[in-house]
Amino acid sequence: MKRVKLIVAYDGTNYHGWQVQPNGETIEGVLNRTLSSLLGEKIVVTGASRTDAGVHSMGNVAVFDTKSRIPAEKISYALNQRLPEDIVVQKSEEVPADFHPRHCDSRKTYEYRILNREFPLPMYRNNTYFCYRKLDLEKMQQAAEYLRGEHDFKSFCATAAVVETTVRTIYELTVSRQEDIITIRVTGNGFLYNMVRIIAGTLLQAGMGMIEPEEIKTILAAKERSTAGPTAPAQGLTMIGIEYL
Repeated sequence: MKRVKLIVAYDGTNYHGWQVQPNGETIEGVLNRTLSSLLGEKIVVTGASRTDAGVHSMGNVAVFDTKSRIPAEKISYALNQRLPEDIVVQKSEEVPADFHPRHCDSRKTYEYRILNREFPLPMYRNNTYFCYRKLDLEKMQQAAEYLRGEHDFKSFCATAAVVETTVRTIYELTVSRQEDIITIRVTGNGFLYNMVRIIAGTLLQAGMGMIEPEEIKTILAAKERSTAGPTAPAQGLTMIGIEYL
């Protein structure tokens, strides 16, 4: 028996998120089914991030255990021949038996992309959020400053989430613009349910002038979901990757 790690990229548009569920196709479900067929044994993968419906990834991590004699580094090639074109394994490798993608210390990076112009562009409809209102990039950057570091992010967590602690550390949080695309890039030691999308929704409010950047301090202190901005739509969010420490 060996443990194999996969780095998985996918366009989440046509999926009901990562985690297997009874009401629709998921990334995890496709991987389980395809790996089981390829290796001739029942395979159940464990993912690092249970991304929501419509969310994309360039580098989610999953592991599974197998008795197969196929070299771990060759599994990606065989798997990609069987997967749909919107899911592609970027790498496969053997890892120690005790490696767990969610329990090992790591730094996760996400990007939220906003198309900010008068009219939408069809080619961006699946991987950006369209906002026609002019956004003040400087105010978004100023608001982002208050979110860096270790904080209790309870105000930036979906109310249905059940976690031991809502304290998280954000190492980097930048807001940049290239032509019509505004990119919010965030790296942290872990993220609460919908946390990045709520951060994006709140920074959008700052960019629209609905809140002042310094109000972020009050929102953090409140520890109340209703004080933060809306949860930004899923299609603008992409998991960039995970660095294990």
